[in-house]
Amino acid sequence: MAASTSPIIAVFDFDNTLTNRDSLVPFLFHIHGFWKTIYHFIALIPAFTGYFAGALSRQQIKERILTRFIGSRLFGDVQALGKIYADQQLDRYLKPEALKRLTWHQAQGHRCLLVSASLEFYLKPWAKRHGFEKVIASRLELTPTEHITGRLIGLNCWGPEKKRRLLAYLDSTTTQAQFYVYGDSRGDHEILALADYPFYRKFK
Repeated sequence: MAASTSPIIAVFDFDNTLTNRDSLVPFLFHIHGFWKTIYHFIALIPAFTGYFAGALSRQQIKERILTRFIGSRLFGDVQALGKIYADQQLDRYLKPEALKRLTWHQAQGHRCLLVSASLEFYLKPWAKRHGFEKVIASRLELTPTEHITGRLIGLNCWGPEKKRRLLAYLDSTTTQAQFYVYGDSRGDHEILALADYPFYRKFK
């Protein structure tokens, strides 16, 4: 990783922090259309019931959804659809005040990192266009033939895993940096606890 050029690092969650909604469900509608997406969600009702009853973990229900919607598809094909989604749709969900805060950090020369439980393959093109240094997010597991298994590589990037992967990315030169962290949910508590300036569901 390149040496730090600033003592200040701004860490942003994505869904419901930078945006006004979840980003995965609109992506599923984007690739399948309305009725097929509804059909798949109906088929997943037993899995959702298990999740809300505590029989399935957050990661397990996410992997059930991914397996149902994109399992066995070539990653290159889904990645291309993800870029179209990132380029044409994601900006519609941005909160103006969040974008203003991001722009402020960038104008100050702060390092801006995106840390999210959402999927890396569609966040990366969006984050590159918006000037983020790094995307730390959930990653799809692939077969040797580049087909999507429906599982994630390692843990869902949520809660403690967000903190672990953020600290793994940052090297020892950043240990004295000041952190601004923006989040909105229980899944952000661990990274918010790292912050010198934590912002929970607010930007000022």
